[in-house]
Amino acid sequence: MHIQEVFDLVKDDMCSVEEVFKKNLNSSVPLVGKVGEYILGSGGKRFRPLLLLLSARLCGYKGESHVPLAGVMEFIHTATLLHDDVVDNANMRRGNAAANTVWGDGASILVGDYLLSKAFTMAVSHGNERVLTVLSQSTTRMAEGEMLQLAKHGDIDMTEENYFEIVSNKTAVLFSSCSQVAAILGEVGLEKEVALANYGMRIGTAYQLMDDCLDYVSTDLDLGKSVGTDLREGKVTLPLIQAYKVANGTERSVLKTAIDADEFDETKLKEVLGIIERCGGIEYAEEYARKLVAEAKADLASFEPVVEQAALEAVADYVIERSF
Repeated sequence: MHIQEVFDLVKDDMCSVEEVFKKNLNSSVPLVGKVGEYILGSGGKRFRPLLLLLSARLCGYKGESHVPLAGVMEFIHTATLLHDDVVDNANMRRGNAAANTVWGDGASILVGDYLLSKAFTMAVSHGNERVLTVLSQSTTRMAEGEMLQLAKHGDIDMTEENYFEIVSNKTAVLFSSCSQVAAILGEVGLEKEVALANYGMRIGTAYQLMDDCLDYVSTDLDLGKSVGTDLREGKVTLPLIQAYKVANGTERSVLKTAIDADEFDETKLKEVLGIIERCGGIEYAEEYARKLVAEAKADLASFEPVVEQAALEAVADYVIERSF
């Protein structure tokens, strides 16, 4: 199944999710709506709402809470993007100027806070106690992941364990929450709920792994930002961790100098990319992502082989196949 066919399965619900965005960005403070609409309308794939909507259908849910709760997930995600760009001093987001470069750091942080607060207001209206527990635990973990990433900024000696702790908390846990919340709505029982939560965690981790690979191998046009942005921002990701592990002394020195540098030119970037490629850093991370995707698809085995299950398998494959 092609990814466009997957989106077509839930296109009506996705349109309703967009209406949820518009309704809940209606604030008496005009700047809230401007910044929120800017980043929500800047080309995001709505991957997290897609995951919740598909999972809810797989679980046989017949109510209406899945649509606003899908909006909750995108609001939480968008809030973290606004905060991330301030922390990273980012200039670009999805090929457009980052919100903090347009309106400033203060506005980005405060609108991010607004979206996070609004998300929980919506969740209280449409979720139950278990849904709220999952969301509160997940957002706590996301904050912890951000803090750990900040603490490990520029640390070329960061371990794989540290890296996966950051990825699990900062990125993958929200994917997991999307599928788990759908299972809670569908009341499918603990075994299937755990299976869907694991599915989301695995594809969320694989998604970040591929993002980290694409940062080194895609074009600026594909990424909507400069190639090597993670390196320039002092972020140590799995391709670099693996390359540093197997590199020789001279190559290690080059990698360490690059991650410590405040800035470096294209010649230095090409040298670093060459080392990562020679040491198999990209290949190692991609293979890890493929393994996670295979495990994620196996998590779906407890469900009937219906079209929604095939769609979620296609989503897992897309995580690996996407070019940006």
